Amino acid sequence: MIALFTDFGLAGPYTGQMRAVLHELAPAVPAVSLFADAPAAQPRPAAYLLAAYAEWFKPGTVFLAVVDPGVGTARRGLVVEAAGRLYVGPDNGLFELVRRRAGAAQCREIAWRPAQLSASFHGRDLFAPVAARLARGEPAAAFGPAVAPLAFPDWPDDLAEIVYIDHYGNAVTGLRGGALPASARLAAGGRTVPPAATFGAVGEGEAFWYVNSNGLVEIAVNRGRADRVLGLAIGSPVRAG
Repeated sequence: MIALFTDFGLAGPYTGQMRAVLHELAPAVPAVSLFADAPAAQPRPAAYLLAAYAEWFKPGTVFLAVVDPGVGTARRGLVVEAAGRLYVGPDNGLFELVRRRAGAAQCREIAWRPAQLSASFHGRDLFAPVAARLARGEPAAAFGPAVAPLAFPDWPDDLAEIVYIDHYGNAVTGLRGGALPASARLAAGGRTVPPAATFGAVGEGEAFWYVNSNGLVEIAVNRGRADRVLGLAIGSPVRAG
């Protein structure tokens, strides 16, 4: 399987163009869109999302991950092998948490170049062909030499910030559930938010936090939008209160 993780948005041609390349080069391999609305042009919060949600996929999955504000610059492209999964995308920190949590990861610079490479759409022209060929069984070594990727040691193992706002207005943090005591109260948006098991455990309109189905701490409002009620956005801080 190939899983797409991008900040392209839910409209427009970009995801479709990448999927067309995948279908042309690896027609027998299913491609699914995991995120099309990862934090736009923000590899740091996106890295925490990718690391958490990738764990749901079986080893052997190829992640085509494009959150790439540096496209067209000297930033490198990478193939990362971590915990049995393969990741293709830019060397800008997007794979920092994937590599760190895997313990041992192998990284290769994508030295291969297609016949035509646009300056502004490496997702379609470079990363998608590499992902398709990996999914067909080609080795990562075919695309370039082993390298040490950019490192971001100042990024914490768990990020006490909002990293994603979903369709319902729920605010996902970069904190894994184990990073907080089950009884902790969170300070977010100028308010104190208690824990609850899930939506039905609190009254309508009440804010709470819980550990979501992918293991991340999430702030929600029963029958409401946490982003609006609490004034939360990507990058909003949270802390145990």
